[in-house]
Amino acid sequence: MAVPTIITIGKATQDVFVKSSNTFKQQRHKGVLYEQLPVGQKLDLDEVIFATGGNVTNAAVTFARQGLHSRYMWCIGTDVASEAILQSLDKEGVDTSQVTQSEAYRASYSLILMLEGGERTILNYKGTKLPSDTKDLDFSVIEKGDWLYLSALGDMELLEKIITRAAKHGVKVMLNPAGAELKEPTKLRALLEDVEILAVNKEEAQQIVSGESMEELVRHANHYCPVVIVSDGPHGAIATDGETIVEAGMYEDVPVVDRTGGGDAFGSGFLSQFAQGKSLKESMIFASANSTSVVTKIGAKEGILREGVVLHDMPIKEREI
Repeated sequence: MAVPTIITIGKATQDVFVKSSNTFKQQRHKGVLYEQLPVGQKLDLDEVIFATGGNVTNAAVTFARQGLHSRYMWCIGTDVASEAILQSLDKEGVDTSQVTQSEAYRASYSLILMLEGGERTILNYKGTKLPSDTKDLDFSVIEKGDWLYLSALGDMELLEKIITRAAKHGVKVMLNPAGAELKEPTKLRALLEDVEILAVNKEEAQQIVSGESMEELVRHANHYCPVVIVSDGPHGAIATDGETIVEAGMYEDVPVVDRTGGGDAFGSGFLSQFAQGKSLKESMIFASANSTSVVTKIGAKEGILREGVVLHDMPIKEREI
């Protein structure tokens, strides 16, 4: 089997993680968790860590580390954050030849205040929004891929344009929708007929289809596209391809250092195997292992597994529908 080419399209982020055991404390008021910082004071930090993120760039690194042809496409700036993002992807072996750099654009930027147990508060600058009628990207590149991995584009028209083009040229799509896409569930459901794999968490799935249990949600979503994965953090994940249902628990119980990128590692981990012809069950095992590895490190990319890693058994069940 030829090595698949997977194209990722979407935002990239410069992440700055800051730790302060004395300053960042989790508070609770009427059931709501929050963080409180005093005004007008200079607060000491224990550690500052620079990393890069963005849903699809995290996915692009998974594909590259698994030996696939990984191509990333987007518009970024010439600012320090944009340069850092580009450098990190090039270092990982991701093809960035389709990235457009211009002073008109700014990369996304996140300041992440880290708390004990992997929880965090994120201050996020979304960067320059890409208009749906942009002429700064050459979308004909899509036709050269085997798969397209998409997440938060922030524009439903742009998402529709990209998915329609992929479908027209027989390129399979894995979609991990986010806020902007989930706000328009009717339009999103209409797009799913051209999507091969839908990956969402339980709360996101409930915005797209009806259902209370994980199994209800994957079965209902399976009416719209062939393969559906619904995850629920530490409670595991469930997937179906219309023929079997796979239920996976946690790969292993590890101390969570940082949850950033855990969901991206799961979705991209699944596709990195599924695109190579692995079964639904095999792909779910790797997805779980990849996600588990990522949350043990600070940053969304540091813990991504490399090609040839040996996996152990995990709690997983497969049954026919």
